Amino acid sequence: MTIIKPQKKEPDPFSKKGIGKHGEDIAVEYLKSKGYKIIERNWRCHHYEVDIIARNKENLLIIVEVKTRTTPVFGEPYEAVGKKKEQNLINAAEVYIYKNKLRTETRFDIISIIIIDGKYHIDHIKDAFFPTL
Repeated sequence: MTIIKPQKKEPDPFSKKGIGKHGEDIAVEYLKSKGYKIIERNWRCHHYEVDIIARNKENLLIIVEVKTRTTPVFGEPYEAVGKKKEQNLINAAEVYIYKNKLRTETRFDIISIIIIDGKYHIDHIKDAFFPTL
């Protein structure tokens, strides 16, 4: 008996989900071109989700939130990362570090992408925010 798993359907490239996935693909290629090693994409645990988990040349654990838009009319994409999202990313990083028994410095970055007519502009914000006590 052969069991066939359903194929994961790609999102409509013009939907919010499709634009987000395209932005994440761009961000991964950008990070790789800068020497980052991609560890995870769309890592999930409970209600936490991290777009990209990577390591840089200094071996820091980098937690990356990717925000993609098709117009700058409503502001820069990175402006959509509020305090609640920051705290969720911090909590997700803590869970990831604990589950993987890591002892490492961690940095939180935002990659902001605007795609217009097939061209894109990337703004990589390193140390975009810090955990607070």
